[in-house]
Amino acid sequence: MAHICVCTRFRPLNSKIDDESICISRSDSQSFTLKDEKDEQYVFSFDKVFYEDSEQADVYEFLARPIVRDAVNSINGTIITYGQTGAGKTYTMEGGNILETDDRKKGLLPRVVDELFEAINLCGDTTTYKIKLSMVEIYMERVRDLFDLSKDNIQIKEQKGHGILLSGVTEMLISDGEEALKFLSSGIANRAVGETQMNMASSRSHCIYIFTVQKELTNEKRVSTGKLVLVDLAGSEKVEKTGAEGRVLEEAKTINKSLSALGNVINALTSSPHGKANHIPYRDSKLTRILQDALGGSSHTALLCCCSPSLCNSSESLSTLRFGARAKHIKASLRVSCKEDMSDKNQETSLSPNDMKLKVFDPHQRILKKLKEKLDAETLNLIEEEFVVDGLLSDPSLSEEVKSNHEGVFMAPETISAWKEASNKLVETIVELEKDNRTLKDECEVMKVEYDTMKNVNRFLKAKLRKAYAYLLMGWGFCLLGFMCLYLCMIVSCIL
Repeated sequence: MAHICVCTRFRPLNSKIDDESICISRSDSQSFTLKDEKDEQYVFSFDKVFYEDSEQADVYEFLARPIVRDAVNSINGTIITYGQTGAGKTYTMEGGNILETDDRKKGLLPRVVDELFEAINLCGDTTTYKIKLSMVEIYMERVRDLFDLSKDNIQIKEQKGHGILLSGVTEMLISDGEEALKFLSSGIANRAVGETQMNMASSRSHCIYIFTVQKELTNEKRVSTGKLVLVDLAGSEKVEKTGAEGRVLEEAKTINKSLSALGNVINALTSSPHGKANHIPYRDSKLTRILQDALGGSSHTALLCCCSPSLCNSSESLSTLRFGARAKHIKASLRVSCKEDMSDKNQETSLSPNDMKLKVFDPHQRILKKLKEKLDAETLNLIEEEFVVDGLLSDPSLSEEVKSNHEGVFMAPETISAWKEASNKLVETIVELEKDNRTLKDECEVMKVEYDTMKNVNRFLKAKLRKAYAYLLMGWGFCLLGFMCLYLCMIVSCIL
């Protein structure tokens, strides 16, 4: 098990947005002390600290180069830049310009491209490589393809042996570094950016660069794939500092929400014993779903926390550093990914479609079978439909086109565990609801009897009331008649 490599980088002071007070004091190349605006001091230690005078090449050599080498050897790798807006994340990733010719200013991306092709050129004739490049951004919780803007809502899927995949994303086959940089430049031009008080060209989305390195050993007839993912996260923002309004404010809310979801995943991964949490909320945002392999899978991952050294930004820097300190405790098991034997692959394709379906979807069938013993058919059908909608189960009644979109999808172990737990809770809830329903039905029957009784009593009382009213009228009539007779007698007696 390997820990995530976590480093920190402090950008130089910016006279336009920073004051002259410095909030950090150096200890050595791995630790420093941060002082906040209340003069409270915090000591942090990381794998490497890059201070204001550090070079772009220094960051690449320590943080990225080992991961790039691993990707060429079919070990997945992820490099993430994290920090507040204007802290230097995009500059670290891209440099002043992705087509930058000044070697001192080159960012991680152009250096990664150079390293990939340099490593490939050193391999012998018995090994052939293919490198594909994809580029997407997560903007307002939608995954957009930056090489094809018509694909503005790409779906995220999980496939056995390949991990998290972006369904239908454009993959550019690149043959050399110059071609790769041109593709990257065109993709970067399509990114969502906006102006705030802290950054003239603030990234309004999380940008993800994916290099897929396919390696084939011709003598051994084996193919393996390494995926290198670079993530330029949008910066966390405080509205009172950025002055965001309108659309920019809505973007900031979405950015902060997804970064909060990322923090929740980090907390869940590090809060349980041995890093095995009951449930990791990867599905709470598109960002955490895409980073699932990097944070909890078999990826060689590095996190660069970008900070401002200014005292006026000390609270944001403290939050960033605490996030990095937490992430240091995440562990991942590194292994060669997606390794296939060509002959085994051919044998696998000879299986019947039904056998393949059973092989892939067996975990979900077992869950449904278990639920079938406790649930009625209507509830079970609803759950099965949810499985199909989420891409976790293939439905034979679906059209061939929809069915092909779900083929090869499976659930990660922790996801299966979460589903089982949720299913058990669902069963318990349904049982309780059915019990409450029966109780309510009984109470309803009692109330119905009581209602009928009251209705009869009411009818009886009305009859009695009508009868009493009739007697009352008769009484008044006899009284009136008696008074009239008495009156006539008095008149007659007076006359006589």
